[in-house]
Amino acid sequence: MKKNLFSLALVALLGAASVQSASAQAKMTPAGTVMVGGEAMYANKNIVENAVNSKDHKTLVAAVKAAGLVETLQGKGPFTVFAPTDAAFNALPAGTVETLVKPENKATLTKILTYHVVAGNMTAEKIMAAIKAGKGTATLKTVSGGALYATMNGPKNVVLTDEKGNVSSISTYDVIQSNGVIHVIDKVLMPK
Repeated sequence: MKKNLFSLALVALLGAASVQSASAQAKMTPAGTVMVGGEAMYANKNIVENAVNSKDHKTLVAAVKAAGLVETLQGKGPFTVFAPTDAAFNALPAGTVETLVKPENKATLTKILTYHVVAGNMTAEKIMAAIKAGKGTATLKTVSGGALYATMNGPKNVVLTDEKGNVSSISTYDVIQSNGVIHVIDKVLMPK
């Protein structure tokens, strides 16, 4: 069950690889696909099927490979992924990514990757409703077992606070996949 949960979570994270940049803007094309940063995201394909075309999330893909979870990246979901861009990974302290992808840090890397995933299909509308129901804060349980705290900063600006107090904004909402939804974020979230 735990291995399956991790694999499903990382399916969702790998899908983030098809989202190009923190400042990407999503738009619908006439054929019904969503374009994010110039890459087509097909709602009828799963996260892995869409991810194979990405050229801008090399850090995320490398991290998933280093965690040894590429072979298990299939699943129905649904999962909600808060997907950091390469720029978000680059903003971490020097040497962080290089250290995390070392074989001896596989467990830590897996925990960080699955901390960006919430079970279920949490569209922006559902997240905002949860924030309202929580009187200003929604606590989202991650697949890693941690918590993310969602709040509003403006009429449609959801921000996430991790367990260490770091804040990340969602820059692109509701990139729909056949097995979940992706929201692009501008910072890497860290569990305790």
